[in-house]
Amino acid sequence: MSRPQDELAEEGEEVFRNLTEVKKSQIVMPCHANHRQELSVGQLLKWMDSTACLSAERHAGCPCVTASVDDIHFEHTIGVGQVVNIKAKVNRAFNTSMEVGIVVNCEDLFSDSHWRVCQAFATFVTQRTTGGKVQLRPLVPRTQEEQVEHSLAAERRRMRLVHADIMKDLLTNRAFQQVEVQEAEKAVPAERTQVESVELVLPPHANHQVNTFGGQIMAWMENVATIAASRLCNAHPTLRSIDMFHFRGPSQVGDRLVLKAIVNNAFKNSMEVGVCAEAYQGEEPLRHINSAFMIFEVCDRDGKPCTLPKIQPEPLEGRRRYQEAIARKKIRLDRKYIISCKQTEVPLSVPWDLSNQVYLSYNNVSALKMLAARNNWVLNSEKNKVSLYTLEQKQVLSFKIEFEADVPAERVFMVLSDLSKRVEWDPNYERCELIHRVDDDDFLYRVVTPSICRGGVSSSPSANQGGMVQDFILLASRRPPCDSGDPYVIALRSVTLPTHPPTEGYNRGEVLCAGFSIMEVSNTVSKISYFNQASPEVLPYISTDIAGLSSSFYGTFCTCSTFLQDNRDNPTPKDQPPSSTLNSTLL
Repeated sequence: MSRPQDELAEEGEEVFRNLTEVKKSQIVMPCHANHRQELSVGQLLKWMDSTACLSAERHAGCPCVTASVDDIHFEHTIGVGQVVNIKAKVNRAFNTSMEVGIVVNCEDLFSDSHWRVCQAFATFVTQRTTGGKVQLRPLVPRTQEEQVEHSLAAERRRMRLVHADIMKDLLTNRAFQQVEVQEAEKAVPAERTQVESVELVLPPHANHQVNTFGGQIMAWMENVATIAASRLCNAHPTLRSIDMFHFRGPSQVGDRLVLKAIVNNAFKNSMEVGVCAEAYQGEEPLRHINSAFMIFEVCDRDGKPCTLPKIQPEPLEGRRRYQEAIARKKIRLDRKYIISCKQTEVPLSVPWDLSNQVYLSYNNVSALKMLAARNNWVLNSEKNKVSLYTLEQKQVLSFKIEFEADVPAERVFMVLSDLSKRVEWDPNYERCELIHRVDDDDFLYRVVTPSICRGGVSSSPSANQGGMVQDFILLASRRPPCDSGDPYVIALRSVTLPTHPPTEGYNRGEVLCAGFSIMEVSNTVSKISYFNQASPEVLPYISTDIAGLSSSFYGTFCTCSTFLQDNRDNPTPKDQPPSSTLNSTLL
């Protein structure tokens, strides 16, 4: 295991050492490989877990154990003779748990080429021999990248806490309850894919606290899952992804670990295998250690996925697993295309529904935090301490307007959170109606903005001097600070709703990424930053300011400052937008 190396931050900054960073480089030997001379995923999971554990222990200063691991997508395989480079570092420490980010790259020594294999986020908790929990010290990010990951870690933690509820709510949906098992002539009975294996936990499988390595348990689980998948397709499958999972209890040296696997469902080109790990010693009852769901594919010689045979589930429990696999596939796709994609790759017109709203909310907040963390903003103009900044990156123009207000940050957050009040200070908001209050932190709005025409601003829907009035369907996500030093965040992005399709006379606009970041300067002063990643529909409202032909932004945000002053001591009921109703088809 290599020692942490000196990191160089942005050019011109001082050199420093990230004390939580741990690196591991390992050449893949035949003993690490499968029949295709590729690194076994189980072996890779062991290396990832041990590297991440050492990183967590460096920050905690005491033994740590794996609590959970987020979704892992394996982008490439690794061959014998190639080098695996693993880097792990703590992204954020909470009270008694911490998130460790893990990046795995592969290196070919002969061609000097490198490529990403996977990225993962693991949660570790501290463990004391005397019992009790260790209060972790805060982690101070130093580079721009670390600041972004530190901020996003709070959002990822939020998703982990509601993951089980999302699954439960989705399974109560009538659409999934009414899924029928498709009969097929050559369907493979699910019981044929069943695997059961027992492993004895020995000292080499455990850490210095005699607890079984989480990575070792995952490796054993991957082994039985691969056998189950092979029995369905009569071929050698490739593991493509592992869903988020949690360790429900500890395992120790001397445990007998019972591992069970079965194919839950087979789709056209992939299959889901469910794996369960239970432990016992002597005559004691089985203890549930972990359950995981792994996705396999079978590829032909050209690397293209093959069509898989259908599965015939067992009655009762088998049919339940069959239906749950369909629900998990939907969640998996939501997480992959809403969370894993880069902001510029996420389709604007993502349909909103209750099953994906947590992931859309995460994408909404994370996109704004990443935009705010950019350090190459250019000051475009300034007037009476109201500043306009621009940022051009990959042909996308973003702008930031920044000013201070003599109002406490928490009060600014509560006032600006109610988007329906924005019409009182922003001339670009003609109307704003609350469509639905999702929960205490997420709201759906319809915003109407005046048309931009050569003769000025026109509010008539029939105006054709410069175009129609625009409307937007926006998801507003607000977040209070997780720790001191964090900003208050109000993030906005476009979504689509079946109950609110584009209407005649209005041009349906799209908001890529927008919102407010509010920092506390003192108990009575806050710094307010408004960000917008300008889409073609938004750019006309700010283009003259960016070009230096006007300073309308100054008047708008002076009005905003006055509005905040007027509402400094005038709280709205419960300090949150009022509730509203939404068509039952969405609920």
